[in-house]
Amino acid sequence: MKKWLVPVLIIAVLVIFGVKSYNGMVTQRNSAEQQWANVESAYQRRADLVPNLVATVKGYAAHEKETLEGVVNARAKATATTVDVANATPEQLAQFQQAQQGLSSALSRLLVTVEKYPDLKANQNFLELQSQLEGTENRINIERNRFNEVATTYRNTIQKFPNNLFAGVFGFDALPLFSSAEGSDVVPEVQF
Repeated sequence: MKKWLVPVLIIAVLVIFGVKSYNGMVTQRNSAEQQWANVESAYQRRADLVPNLVATVKGYAAHEKETLEGVVNARAKATATTVDVANATPEQLAQFQQAQQGLSSALSRLLVTVEKYPDLKANQNFLELQSQLEGTENRINIERNRFNEVATTYRNTIQKFPNNLFAGVFGFDALPLFSSAEGSDVVPEVQF
């Protein structure tokens, strides 16, 4: 009678451990997906501010058509590029980052253009939009960093033994991480 008890206990312990590991990996993956949604939300906030900023600048600098169109086009590309983080590849994340970097560059060019218009720089609507945009850029950075933290915790969980055995069986794949944009290691040259 005791001969069957040992294998049953071993199987029961393995099943309990497997269920606990599986549930832990599901929880961490869901947390990472939720954090990705926060990243997308921060980017969406920035995209929502852009039309108001462009409209305000357009009223003062109508002949800066090329710069304004560049911002509008970059916004369209940034909002059209999406990533399903559950199935994301590093290449998809890089493409997403590249589209968002294009919008950041276009906004930088727009803000440089604004320097030519002292009345615009003093306009309360513009100042408020600029302040909101700066705050949003900070939020984006915070949310990306939080995503990297949560995704790293998840990656560590699914890659450590014995969870890696269950992760492979149940299809838990590592999530890609944000990295710095190409060329961000080069110090920008400022000329006066």
